[in-house]
Amino acid sequence: MNLAFRFSYFGDRFFGSQMQPLLRTVEGEFIAACKRLDLFDDWREANFVTAGRTDRGVHARGQVCSFQTDRVDRAIGVLNQVLPADIWCTAWAGVSDEFHPRYSAASRTYRYYFSPAPGDVVAMHEAAQEFVGRHDFSSFSRAGDRNPERSILAARVFEDGPFAVFEVTGESFLWNMVRCMATALERVGRGKAGAREITRLLTGPAEQRLPAAPPEGLVLWDIGYAVSFTPLPIDEKSRRYLVDRHRYHILMTEVSTLLAPGEELPE
Repeated sequence: MNLAFRFSYFGDRFFGSQMQPLLRTVEGEFIAACKRLDLFDDWREANFVTAGRTDRGVHARGQVCSFQTDRVDRAIGVLNQVLPADIWCTAWAGVSDEFHPRYSAASRTYRYYFSPAPGDVVAMHEAAQEFVGRHDFSSFSRAGDRNPERSILAARVFEDGPFAVFEVTGESFLWNMVRCMATALERVGRGKAGAREITRLLTGPAEQRLPAAPPEGLVLWDIGYAVSFTPLPIDEKSRRYLVDRHRYHILMTEVSTLLAPGEELPE
């Protein structure tokens, strides 16, 4: 049977999502857990694939993978117990053999978290609307040989506690595209640029690519499919890990309010 799993992870302890020899990666840990449960012997023969890659430090709330296995009940019932604490499955679905996590996706949503908020969140939201539609994102990505045009379906910036959050939904994205968009919006929030600057970069001749914002703020938030997923309970070890991360975040946020302007938290 071909199974699809929606899963989450914190990316700061991984060398990205894609498998790499001798390095801890999300795919490597996920495949290792599947092998320990005898869900498959060879990930290639099982057609294990994910919806896309995330860079080192990037997190995911709604990553998706699929693979074939005869041990369906074991995969659904036990996989979360075997995965490490910083990866956990949130839902599953039985899918057709033609399903592919990457090519079957109708849309992808990312969120970039700015902490603290750069300043004028209203101006950032208004500027983010310039991204909506189909544009050439050469100045906002590392397109390489790929078509630099992408269609953005929705974009917004809003406040969430100490964060300003940039949420963007598109049919697909280029490498570093969301992080470069975040850089442009941060400049708007700090009063160093306006919406016209974004329009110029989207419509004018390709210029030098904007620098990408730090990966730690980026979250692969959701991927849209014509598939109904069944929710899964979070394993207790992952739940404790989430609680500890939440407490740490609150502590660091409180400490950061005591810093002088320009002073940074110690490593």
